Amino acid sequence: MVKETVGMWVWSGRSIWRRSLSALLGLGAVAALLLPLPATAQQRVVPESREEMQLSFAPVVREVAPAVVNIFASKTVTQRRSPMFDDPFFRRFFGEDFGVFGQPRERNQNSLGSGVIVDASGLVVTNHHVIAGADEIRVVLADRREFAAEILLEDPRTDLSILRLQGEVSDLPVAAFRNSDDIEVGDLVLAIGNPFGVGQTVTSGIVSATARTQVGVTDYSFFIQTDAAINPGNSGGALVTLDGRLIGINTAIYSRGGGSIGIGFAVPSNMVATVVAGAREGGVVRRPWAGAQGQSMTADLAAAVGLSRAAGVMVGEVYPGGPADRAGLAQGDVVLAVGGQPVDDTQSLRYRLATLRLGTQTDLQVWRDGGELSLALSLEVPPETPPRNPTRLSGRHPLGGAVVANLSPALADELDLDGVWRGVVVLEVPRNSDARRFGFRRGDVLHEVNGQAVQTVSQFGVAVDAAAGRWQMRVEREGRIRSVDFSG
Repeated sequence: MVKETVGMWVWSGRSIWRRSLSALLGLGAVAALLLPLPATAQQRVVPESREEMQLSFAPVVREVAPAVVNIFASKTVTQRRSPMFDDPFFRRFFGEDFGVFGQPRERNQNSLGSGVIVDASGLVVTNHHVIAGADEIRVVLADRREFAAEILLEDPRTDLSILRLQGEVSDLPVAAFRNSDDIEVGDLVLAIGNPFGVGQTVTSGIVSATARTQVGVTDYSFFIQTDAAINPGNSGGALVTLDGRLIGINTAIYSRGGGSIGIGFAVPSNMVATVVAGAREGGVVRRPWAGAQGQSMTADLAAAVGLSRAAGVMVGEVYPGGPADRAGLAQGDVVLAVGGQPVDDTQSLRYRLATLRLGTQTDLQVWRDGGELSLALSLEVPPETPPRNPTRLSGRHPLGGAVVANLSPALADELDLDGVWRGVVVLEVPRNSDARRFGFRRGDVLHEVNGQAVQTVSQFGVAVDAAAGRWQMRVEREGRIRSVDFSG
């Protein structure tokens, strides 16, 4: 008679499952399994702790949670008084002292979020929207130590900011990065943060998707999607894998009522690492620039060039003398992969380039004339040629009062003007200016005035002054060029 149940242990990361073979095969079949096993089968892993027996995430939480912090940010905001306080009727009725109650008032506005310590010197990564505009920032560690913090770097384009703890910092727990390209859909993950201000909380789930690019939360939209519960206050917290390493920074949720419905988004750790590197190297994020613009593939475009599916980016304009031009990239090429990583659309391409190191080269996998080829792309910063020369315009014309500048690849990248490299760009449109009255906005690019091409501020000034009360301009906004007539 068999007195013991034979079991089989299956290891997956830190989790173990035991499945009773007696339940599956019956005692008779189990007896047959008592025969000597092959060497590989004898090397089974035996659980060594209660956590392993209980399939617990506790070891991972103990390792990572100390590096996840609470962030309290406050700023002073001014409440504008109602226009009725200036109404003579109310002043006559309530008296002149009535106006005192209508003076602008200042009040403190507080926000709560999470962050992750990523360097033993006291660097903390969080979401930019958590600390944007803050006058004072306090960071509270899991062990209840509290520090004031200064903003070392803000990067609204990725919704990430880097803080530095002030004062004496020692024995800080640090979360280690993991390569976010290694994870797969279905991997188990934990989200750690401070939802709703209730205190540090851990939730579990899986990776639902690895390259969400249509979220629209940041300029570099490329997110890890998870069903681990993420709620307000979790922003800036950690998304970690079961080996205890940081795979992303929780940033946004899709919600209809403000709470989690199982669709959360995290900035991948590879992007976080580039922002942290920028903080360490002078407080500026410098990203590679290809010098080419393109469009995401559609089914019709794919069929036209002989591709079996709509993936990749079709190249449009190539900047003369830029990295893409020197690499041999040409109009009509389709970029399929960067550095061995597939590219599905323009956002994927931007992300892949943004997470690579400057001063190196990467391989582009390109589809051309019915076949694939590999090109070597140098990773360089965009040039500021010509110099921007910001100028405030005066005089009676549609751009009166606006600040304009010479557009260059560097300024175009700064303003997120994809594929626009020439012209005069509007940097500032003050209130009550002629430019505001005529509907101009920051980021508008001016290409022509009365049929004359303008590529510098000086050329634009001459063309505007030469017009006799009527201006026909070609203006580019959000990728569309319009001809607009002004008179006055």
